[in-house]
Amino acid sequence: MASVTADDRKSGRMPFLVLATLGVVYGDIGTSPLYTIRECFGAMTGLPLREDTILGILSLIFWALMIVVTIKYILLVLRADNRGEGGVLALMALALRQPGIVNGTRRMIIIIGLLGTSLFYGDGVITPAISVLGAVEGLKVYEPELGPYTLVISTAILLALFIAQRGGTNKVGVAFGPVMCVWFLTIAVLGGINIARAPAVLWAINPLHAVTFFITYKWQGFAAIGAVLLAVTGAEALYADMGHLGRKPIQVAWLGFVLPSLLLNYFGQGALLLHNPTAIANPFFLLVPEWGQYPLLILSILAAIIASQAVISGAFSLTRQAIQLGYLPRMSVRHTSESEIGQVYVPAVNWALMLAVIIVVLGFGESSELASAYGIAVTAEMILTTFLAIIVFGGAEMGHLRYLRIGLSFLISIDLTLFSSTVLKITDGGWFTLLIAATMLTIMITWKRGREVLTDRIYREALPIRQFVNNLRDNNLTRVKNTAVFMTSNPDVTPSALLHNLKHNQVLHERVILMTIITETVPRVLRKQKVVIHDYGKGFYGVTANFGFMERPNVPHILKLCGAYGLEFEMMKTSFFLSRETLVPSRRNDLSPWQERLFIALSHFALSATRFFGLPPGRVVEMGTQIEV
Repeated sequence: MASVTADDRKSGRMPFLVLATLGVVYGDIGTSPLYTIRECFGAMTGLPLREDTILGILSLIFWALMIVVTIKYILLVLRADNRGEGGVLALMALALRQPGIVNGTRRMIIIIGLLGTSLFYGDGVITPAISVLGAVEGLKVYEPELGPYTLVISTAILLALFIAQRGGTNKVGVAFGPVMCVWFLTIAVLGGINIARAPAVLWAINPLHAVTFFITYKWQGFAAIGAVLLAVTGAEALYADMGHLGRKPIQVAWLGFVLPSLLLNYFGQGALLLHNPTAIANPFFLLVPEWGQYPLLILSILAAIIASQAVISGAFSLTRQAIQLGYLPRMSVRHTSESEIGQVYVPAVNWALMLAVIIVVLGFGESSELASAYGIAVTAEMILTTFLAIIVFGGAEMGHLRYLRIGLSFLISIDLTLFSSTVLKITDGGWFTLLIAATMLTIMITWKRGREVLTDRIYREALPIRQFVNNLRDNNLTRVKNTAVFMTSNPDVTPSALLHNLKHNQVLHERVILMTIITETVPRVLRKQKVVIHDYGKGFYGVTANFGFMERPNVPHILKLCGAYGLEFEMMKTSFFLSRETLVPSRRNDLSPWQERLFIALSHFALSATRFFGLPPGRVVEMGTQIEV
């Protein structure tokens, strides 16, 4: 979905954007009613099914949605936008730009951002599995004899979903909004019908029911919070997808449509349990009359697929940001829509996610088992988002924004309570989510540190480019026609590829360009700020290309932009020189032995600079060198 501007909203597109928001943003949290109430009375909590416990759980769900989602995310966190973009990496980049950030705080902010990113991958594995399993398990309610086939059906649906990713979501995405609109209307009506049968359930809005619940059930009540938080999973998507749709459509959709629908359904399930306790086997699917069972089952599966798609697309987008910021190796990132910049496909992430999700489905077997693994990553990510938001609002110049910092400081205590309740789930499957997050965090830290060490090795004793140019003696050097572009990460020193070319071929081109790609801590860089050119003399130029972390670096495009500054290029008369480093372990202590091995292994999978920067393969020359890390 393309980014939204004020002109879009003024042009009457708001209804369309709100509809699109339902499909893109609210799939995850919108499918939570499939399993939340059932898990609140599951084996983990051991709660008796009585009126006071039903009203207590409903009160907790109501206030969780109001405080965590409505107040924290909708009203507060959405204000922390990085030039319109949201999400943990965008928030990290925004926090790093705050005035007065010292090195120690800077490191802490980076670690928080990377940890939040890692936790998102853990969530990205669990969400598709629990959503699809929870929907397909409706077969057990309506056709018990088909129960053994739920795993096969769920696996087939997920396989088809991941295989379909390479075709892009722009075609099927058009239907996401209308389908989710039907979904929310359906669950609202089903809930409302059952509330009419037991209207006393509405008293659960009173927070005293939640307080009494805790006083009465103590430890069981604390354990129940771990199940209640299932109602707010997906709240991070509200913030992460802000750049695609804008703050206003997300707020309007939540307050005017999604929140009322969710509350009606949760309270409807509670009303059903009040007059039919046996419905606890699956209170969501038992809300519907017999004639509507299969339509609801089909609609639930579609909604679960949409919820899964939102998380998968989010993983692709987050990976692209991490690559641009230098925390992951270069990977193939394919743009699947010519008009919608947010739609990308990352094959390596897609197949890795697919493998992990299938393992989770087959390993856990039921959504109830998966619920034990769900929530840890979500609540931890919420805490980290709040910490970063406090830093951002604390450094804001506008006085009234400082009050938001105070509010967020209070809300973080709510996040910590939710997280502490999920600690009980670690041995029951939560360890798997933490394992995924720890693996991703290790990879990102190792890659970033490895690149820093490698850069230091390459440029530690490098010759300054101005000194190199000043020492050139044209009468002793052959200058050949056309242009040579040398890709370098440090524009102040002479690229090793240039020195190798000069040493072995003993020639220089008439015009030499030192091209440096810099990723800024903003989503996108304005066209007029994209290129900075330095004239070193004697036909040498430095070209610095600035990209945002949401943009795809493209060198041929940058060369075209140079024409506005009097630097014209003909692609068929331009050669691109790259350094290809062969990495070998060293005895230095910059990296530990296991980090060296991991970094070298990751470098083998990194996409070539030719493909990543969009260079024409037929015009590329690679100069090899061996470097110890």
